[in-house]
Amino acid sequence: MNPSLSTRVYIFLFCLLGVVYFIGLFVPLMDNDAAHHANIALHMYLNRDYVNLVDAGKDYLDKPHFLFWLCAMSYKIFGVTGFAYKLPSFFFTILGTYSTYRLGKALYNEEVGRLSALVIASAFAYILANNDVRMDAILTACIAFATWQGVEFLKYKKLVNAAGLGIALALGFDTKGHIAVFTPAIGLLFYILYRRSPKIFLEWKWLVVLMVFAALIFPVVYCFYLQYNLHPEKIVRGRDHINGVKFILFGQSIERFRGENFDKPNNDYLFFFHSFLWAFAPWSVLTYIALVDRFKSIHQRKHEWLTMATIVSVALILTFSRFKLPHYLNIVFPAASVITASWLLSNQRRAKLIFYVQMSVCAMVLVLAAVINAWAFPVHHIFIFVGLILLLAAVFYFLKSAQYSTFEKSVYVSVASVIASFFLLNTNFYPQLLTYQGGNGLAKTIKGKVDAVNVYFWKDNYSSSFNFYTATERKQYDDSLMVKGKEPIWLLFDIRDLPGIKQAGYKMGFNYSSRDYEITRLDFKFLDPLTRDKTLTQMVVAEITGKQ
Repeated sequence: MNPSLSTRVYIFLFCLLGVVYFIGLFVPLMDNDAAHHANIALHMYLNRDYVNLVDAGKDYLDKPHFLFWLCAMSYKIFGVTGFAYKLPSFFFTILGTYSTYRLGKALYNEEVGRLSALVIASAFAYILANNDVRMDAILTACIAFATWQGVEFLKYKKLVNAAGLGIALALGFDTKGHIAVFTPAIGLLFYILYRRSPKIFLEWKWLVVLMVFAALIFPVVYCFYLQYNLHPEKIVRGRDHINGVKFILFGQSIERFRGENFDKPNNDYLFFFHSFLWAFAPWSVLTYIALVDRFKSIHQRKHEWLTMATIVSVALILTFSRFKLPHYLNIVFPAASVITASWLLSNQRRAKLIFYVQMSVCAMVLVLAAVINAWAFPVHHIFIFVGLILLLAAVFYFLKSAQYSTFEKSVYVSVASVIASFFLLNTNFYPQLLTYQGGNGLAKTIKGKVDAVNVYFWKDNYSSSFNFYTATERKQYDDSLMVKGKEPIWLLFDIRDLPGIKQAGYKMGFNYSSRDYEITRLDFKFLDPLTRDKTLTQMVVAEITGKQ
């Protein structure tokens, strides 16, 4: 089969994507999940405690250990930096992209595999998972790796693939629990049904999968046993006598599905549909078209069922789950990339439809990037302008060149548009946006002026980014600190708490402040430069000089 797309262009686009991903490694961490998870790993690193998961001095009963172990080891090598926190996820992103290539190749052919890798590497939320780093990059990579190894095992029954499947399932489970096992398992089950090969269930090498899986999840299960089963006195979310082993083996994902322990359950039954549109941009519309086409021909058994079954199954779970977040969709990206790539390559006769769809999506992506980076956060640095001009030149070159077919233009312009957009996001938008996150701003302000070890938080104030960028753990203020004497006591608080602090009789000396906004919840008033100041508050570190 002759390649439909140029190998040289593939290499060129992957190199540009690599540059964008690499720049993202130096974007500061965002509060909430990214900086929060970084601090759990920081506790491990500072205390040499790799058993207990601790969040701001309290036991953390939610995610397993794998991400935190990786990040703590990265801190040992590179120091406590945002780069060190993000690096393990970046390496797993490379693994996930390669695994998606191998999955497409195993299910179809080399050309589908190559395009599948390009599709997933340029998907919006896939890149975003390396900026706002949670578990998603590692989880998605493990699912892609497990699915690829599973397909190879079902086809060739090799021991190495059985071991690979067990490793991938275990590392995924060690990252985020049951969903890492369910997602590849449901796809592989439908692949078996498609191949009409039920005898595969009698293959003895499944025991290897189980043994490898059990061996590699044992450290996580044992850590939950040590943290909770041996300490029935521990109280988490109002409960004691917690069975940590039962929680991690049976309860972790069930709680999220039911929306337990979350304040605002999400009952949006169209969540998957509209969230996938932006999360998998610029390919999402084509993915929906591909799914419809596959449904129409499912009885003819022309195409594998794995990818379609994976997407539909996860969509149903998210539809009926009471707790939903957009980054949960990342787990279907390997399957979505393969089904999209295979549909594209087998429907080149519909090149005009594909072209018009993709140009419409690319126009929206570029216009949105232009508005954000020209109006909300204007570009000021010359090297960003130069880089942007070169990338836009690549977009227009692919669009106008007579050397490429209409089909090729659809693919190349789509990827180049995403690269240009994320170049702007990573070099301009996020760096400027994060200057409004008080925690990291305040950490930078007090560096060399205040010993962060002596900074205590007032009541319910909390800033993961402050603790991470000062490499300290959160400490709650208490009046007993005043009688200890020698070291100065510094108080961290929101400026809106100042009247209450003064009313309590505290006297303040030197103070430092940083503007603050909850940047993970953007709204129009904040984005508008004319009204932005009205949405801001201030995060303050002030020395307590006495109490009346």
